[in-house]
Amino acid sequence: MESIILNKAQARKIILEAAGLSRKAQFGTGIAAVYRLITHLGFVQLDTNYVVERAHHHVMATRIPDYKPEWLTELTEDGRIFEYFTSDAGYLPMPDFRFSLPVKQAFATQQKLLTKPERHLMKQILDRVEREGPMMVGDFENDRQEASSGWWDWRPAKIALERLYLNGELMIRRTKAFHKIYDLPHNLIPADIDQTIPDPEEFARQVIRLTLGALGIGYAKEIAWRARRVKGNLVKKELQKMVEAGELKTVIVEGLKNAQLYMLPEQKTEIELSGEAFILSPFDILNVFRHRLRDFFNFDYQIECFVPAAKRKYGYFSLPILLGDTFVARMDAKADRKQKLFIVHNLHFEAVELSETGLGEIIRALQAFVQFNQCRDVDFKKSNHPVYLEVITRAFR
Repeated sequence: MESIILNKAQARKIILEAAGLSRKAQFGTGIAAVYRLITHLGFVQLDTNYVVERAHHHVMATRIPDYKPEWLTELTEDGRIFEYFTSDAGYLPMPDFRFSLPVKQAFATQQKLLTKPERHLMKQILDRVEREGPMMVGDFENDRQEASSGWWDWRPAKIALERLYLNGELMIRRTKAFHKIYDLPHNLIPADIDQTIPDPEEFARQVIRLTLGALGIGYAKEIAWRARRVKGNLVKKELQKMVEAGELKTVIVEGLKNAQLYMLPEQKTEIELSGEAFILSPFDILNVFRHRLRDFFNFDYQIECFVPAAKRKYGYFSLPILLGDTFVARMDAKADRKQKLFIVHNLHFEAVELSETGLGEIIRALQAFVQFNQCRDVDFKKSNHPVYLEVITRAFR
């Protein structure tokens, strides 16, 4: 079968439409749009960083103009979505629950051998949850033997709870303060949900279809990423089989050398973009694979909260700003919710000339983002482009 040949502009449009960023409200509005978006993407990454609104809410609000954070809680409580750690921590549609089972099985069988005291503690905790109902870490006494040495130095009860969650013996939901509540699966999974474990071929094919649906066009390494917890998975083998059977198309993008790309046969290739501006989370599906940003968008991006302060170029938590199919800026910001003040530490513009219309779209996106972060006022600290900054600042006076 011959490959589809695309130029980079065509590829960008396909990628943006698949990500839900071809236009605002691409999936509609209201809580139904939240469920449609999660079902389409197959996975929305969750993150605890609260410098601005958390990543999972940020992803939703970027695409759904009337989004309310409580809708994720409502969908979880209604048994329509669930949280799990497949490739990363995130929300998944409940009808796909069975495809989380190979990952849970992998965590149960591939983790380091547990000691007898660790197995005993896990059994004790599971017994308590069965007897007493849903529990939080704080419901267990502090069983730490030594002082904590850092963020990830959890005490034994916390480690045991997380192991029970990862191997599928417990599930979690969240409080309003985003704390985990551990519960038994049968309390959270609707009775009509299929819980049979898929065979390796079916699992691989589901990963391929879901990932390509969310990416539009994908490299094999990106498609395999979602299955990486399952050692020896068949994603790359099934890719080839699906191509030979006509269930996938191969793609060549002009200007990308020796790049084997894949696409679903039903993927549209004629796409119009609205030209609107989007302020994106670092954990947005569009941004998680940095090489894609370089290859398709000529945008070199790194989230710098993991970089030592002295080596940061743009700021602790810079947010990419997309205008149409071009990344035009990155904004390092913090929401001071008590003071209702949105602080822009650095608004760095790329080497792109912006029109009055383009600046207007950025202003509208900023105004919506400030409101979404429960702020009223904005304090711009610095920018590499004082003329653009003056236009934007004037709009907030």
